[in-house]
Amino acid sequence: MSSAFWVILAGALATYLTRIGGHLVISRLERIPPRVEAGLNAVPAAVLTTLVAPAVLTAGPAEWLALIVAGLVALRGGLLSMFIAGAVVLLIARQFMA
Repeated sequence: MSSAFWVILAGALATYLTRIGGHLVISRLERIPPRVEAGLNAVPAAVLTTLVAPAVLTAGPAEWLALIVAGLVALRGGLLSMFIAGAVVLLIARQFMA
């Protein structure tokens, strides 16, 4: 088997063990401490930041326009409407700004 297979398998195993390990640790607590809960609540924003930040730093005008529109839609709408608005604006902007 190729080395890519073993790398994918190791990554899947590490991901699984990390997730199940966190679940096992938290499930043993009677009550989640407030600081731990605050940290867990910050995880989605941290993950989103790590995904968006590199794209923002190398973005062109079409991407900036889509980001601004998605941000404005996020103030009023939900996650799905934000995603759809950003994607539609990005596709249209790339057609006309290219």
